Amino acid sequence: MGPSGSGKSTLLHCIAGLDRLTSGEVWLGELALSQLSERELTKVRRDQVGFVFQAFNLIPTLNALENITLPMALAGRRPDDEWLDRVIDTVGLRDRLTHRPSELSGGQQQRVAVARALASRPQIVFADEPTGNLDSRSGAEILSFMQRAVREFGQTVVMVTHDPIAASYSDRVVFLVDGRIVDEIHDPTADSVLRKMRELGD
Repeated sequence: MGPSGSGKSTLLHCIAGLDRLTSGEVWLGELALSQLSERELTKVRRDQVGFVFQAFNLIPTLNALENITLPMALAGRRPDDEWLDRVIDTVGLRDRLTHRPSELSGGQQQRVAVARALASRPQIVFADEPTGNLDSRSGAEILSFMQRAVREFGQTVVMVTHDPIAASYSDRVVFLVDGRIVDEIHDPTADSVLRKMRELGD
């Protein structure tokens, strides 16, 4: 978290391997991302990283199931059917799998995007304002599911948000100002995050 222009999205893009660093190093497990070629980096992003963005980034000609399994199809891998079923049921999309994005609500489209990020069991999921385009109810559903993915599935999720309520779903909030980490809160509440944001704004 941090004020507008603090570097939240830039940091996320750097640690996700979408942007190259000018200095320093990002490690994903045993991999130093700066040591990888563009082709190797593409493979890491496809196989080991999940992404959820504010824009749903769904393919309009594919149905929900095809969008969810697209990264694995591109990699030439079959999904783990048991895991895929669990993810689909957890996001509540069982009866919408044959629908294309245009036939889904905004909340359902974002659930497809979250399911796609989790379906390949990546090492880490990066979420950039994942509820920014959703109403409060749909946003709460997405955040609850991502929280369950961490607690029940052992998933790692790194999220950028400006919303104290969204941040309260996390285990730890790290605050950025002018591209630098300035503070953190463990087991945050919406109120504790809001207080800290006000302090940083003074």
